[in-house]
Amino acid sequence: MNIQAQPITAPPPPRGVSDMQLPLVMMRDILLKTLFRKNLDVVTDVAEAICLPISITQELVDLARSQKLLEATGTLNANSGSEMGYQLTDAGKARALDALAQSEYFGAMPVPLDVYREQVKRQSIRNNSVTRQKMTEAMGHLVLPDSLLDQLGPAVSAGRSILMYGPPGNGKSSISNGIRDALGDHVFVPRALEYAGQVITVYDPIVHNALPELEKNPNSLRKYRAFDERYVRCERPTVITGGELSLDMLDLVYNPTARTYQASLQLKSTGGIFIVDDLGRQKEPPQALVNRWIVPLEENRDILALQSGEKFEAPFDTLVIFSTNFHPNEIFDQAALRRIFFKIKIAGPNQDNFLKIFAMVARKKGLPLDEGALIHLLKNKYPTIDNIYANYQPVFLIDQMIAICEFEGIPYQMSPELVDRAWANMFVKDEHIVK
Repeated sequence: MNIQAQPITAPPPPRGVSDMQLPLVMMRDILLKTLFRKNLDVVTDVAEAICLPISITQELVDLARSQKLLEATGTLNANSGSEMGYQLTDAGKARALDALAQSEYFGAMPVPLDVYREQVKRQSIRNNSVTRQKMTEAMGHLVLPDSLLDQLGPAVSAGRSILMYGPPGNGKSSISNGIRDALGDHVFVPRALEYAGQVITVYDPIVHNALPELEKNPNSLRKYRAFDERYVRCERPTVITGGELSLDMLDLVYNPTARTYQASLQLKSTGGIFIVDDLGRQKEPPQALVNRWIVPLEENRDILALQSGEKFEAPFDTLVIFSTNFHPNEIFDQAALRRIFFKIKIAGPNQDNFLKIFAMVARKKGLPLDEGALIHLLKNKYPTIDNIYANYQPVFLIDQMIAICEFEGIPYQMSPELVDRAWANMFVKDEHIVK
């Protein structure tokens, strides 16, 4: 049975202040801080800055006016469709400064964490249907055995954790990127979240690739969006970490100056992929990293903490991919391995696939193939390393031969002599260094 992925349900725009599920004082203060910092004076500009519908923005403006924090200027702004202008009163400026002293955050109104949980369910990575065709198209630039796709496909489609292991240089990182491409579709990423009155910024242009805005309504001069503007429509996110990953990067980051929080890496990757490359090269042992994720991997929820020490649950909807050059039994105990749902060995290519990769790379880089040089490589060089092939080797050898040709001032070519010179740079012999 071919299961079709359901289209992602967009977060609906709120209809009124009561739909926001945020403290009224918090919303009013963000409005005042935004007016103060951005020097805005008309409702349409304010609505765009705080990412709310004009009707709700007007409700907040009217609230601030009733509290003598805003006043109408009595003039119409000709540049904004003859809208009434507003400005902060002295009391409003004082309140804005006091609110900024408590938190520098202004701009997009945050989304309550409980509201975001519902959106995470609607766009869950586990609802994404990845077919063999999608995987094949995404991995089309790689030469992989069919048996590997047989293992990878169900793992990605299930949205469960994956451990890829095997000798270095065989494309584990490239396969991880191919998995990301196979997911396709999009998710809605909140600009910021609210929990217990605290603001946690989530949208990060480094991690999140925003998609073009939806087309404007041809019958309106105003920008038209079919979803809550507090979210950004993005490709499914991908967070890639390597040897620099540490346990504190999996916690909220508190900014003591702005008095706001930045989302943890795994929270930013919600609805997408979290790739831990070069597992075993981090400061903390792999066992410690997996122990940190025991609850998230099993229960799809993470435990985060505020500066005060208060802990709370956040959604954990991420396809975690571990990639390592070590054998799993060397870096994990059996309890940890049980919590990683799929274990897939990425071995080197056989001779036929090695030659396919070599020919593909040579064609791409403009190096003519030479049968005699290839026979010399296979018959005289590879037996010295027990005929162990790796996916990185064709690129390495071809780049070496191209560099030699350019240095010698000769056309790109292959020869047994050039193969020998390229091979000499691929490995370092064990030898005693006399000091």
